[in-house]
Amino acid sequence: MDNIEQAFQKVPRSKFLSDYNDGEAALDMPLPIGFGQTNSQPTTVKWMLEWLEPQPGDKVLDIGSGSGWTAALLAHLVGPKGKVYAVEIVPELVEFGRQNAQRLNISNAEFYQAGDQYGLSKFAPYDRILVSAAASELPVELLDQLKPGGKMVIPVQSDILEIEKLADDKYEVKRHPGFVFVPLV
Repeated sequence: MDNIEQAFQKVPRSKFLSDYNDGEAALDMPLPIGFGQTNSQPTTVKWMLEWLEPQPGDKVLDIGSGSGWTAALLAHLVGPKGKVYAVEIVPELVEFGRQNAQRLNISNAEFYQAGDQYGLSKFAPYDRILVSAAASELPVELLDQLKPGGKMVIPVQSDILEIEKLADDKYEVKRHPGFVFVPLV
């Protein structure tokens, strides 16, 4: 079993859904978590994590953390020496994600209210950045928060971009078309 499959078993989606839809956790579809936001389709989350390739000990920025599920999966993948900084725009979901992670004794993920700028520059640079909402165009400030040698996975319009930062201002981009996400605000 690979690390991502193991993370999915150790961090069940059902623990990150509202009571009214936790019985739908096994469905391979996005599910509402309130405030116009969704818990992403498991297959899409799995692909995004595979493209991101988080490693033990990585420092990861999780943008659009919603209910905290992706942050918890990432926390499992980076292990006790790694750290996940989860950012969410909706205050109620910041608290919901924090409580969900605490219930599962996840201690290497911290949850923050999103500010006026994308990301969380005060803890940059990051080894990995995962964005779970679609940007209308690539936010340059996120590229600035990524370490050389780091990787970012971000939906831009209907594509998911897999971006590897080779050096300052030098990137390799792979495009995965055909996805729909809530908008990055």
